[in-house]
Amino acid sequence: MTRSRRLNTLVAALTFSVAGGFAAVQAQADTLRVGMSGGYFPFTFVERNELKGFEVDVMNAVGEITGDDVEFVTASFSGLAGMLDSGRIDTIANQITITPEREAKYVFTAPYVYDGAQVVVRAGNDSINGVEDLSGKSVAVNLGSNYEQLLRELPNADEIDIRTYESNVEQDVALGRTNAFIMDRVSATQVIKERGLPLELAGQPFTVIENALPFRDNEAGNAQRDRVDEALTELRDNGTLREISEKWFDTDITQQPE
Repeated sequence: MTRSRRLNTLVAALTFSVAGGFAAVQAQADTLRVGMSGGYFPFTFVERNELKGFEVDVMNAVGEITGDDVEFVTASFSGLAGMLDSGRIDTIANQITITPEREAKYVFTAPYVYDGAQVVVRAGNDSINGVEDLSGKSVAVNLGSNYEQLLRELPNADEIDIRTYESNVEQDVALGRTNAFIMDRVSATQVIKERGLPLELAGQPFTVIENALPFRDNEAGNAQRDRVDEALTELRDNGTLREISEKWFDTDITQQPE
């Protein structure tokens, strides 16, 4: 079977003109439709009209083992969960953190990324050294992300001016329009390194996060989860996950810290 990698951009809703077409697509076990934003460097981003990143490489490697045709579907991050719920995609590869709320709704693979939530500020801003200093400050965060939830659960959340973005949360902070943003430590470090923005990490990560792939909690979703989970285990054991991680981050973020 010839494997292809197709990039589809979905803006609003996906419809099927042929009766029964939706069920037919779902029945294609050899196609794994993977949703991602394409706007979260270096996990998933578009460069010269090509979808790239850590998540893209991981899912392509998964497809090589499972034999699935991996079809990437890009949309705004805040809409990905709804697309998964409605069956328009099979899973989401966009640094999805395991949370109790998500575990109650989806079935997850084992974690394949271990990281921490990090406050980032404009370089030279020594008034913020952690979440305790965010009171009275404006803070950017990706809409619908785990970081938005973590921010809203802080004891001083009512005192924070929380501003949600679809992407590029770092830009307004670099320009001085917003005081800080919340992102995972790994991505924040890479953004600062690769894009040369006047940003710096503020203190240490304030929580540990584990990323995994969610699937719908039904018979088909569980079967897909099991197949992909086995592939991830093989990729971890043969060193491929480590190699992909080191390619994008110069370190291995795929192993659980001791």
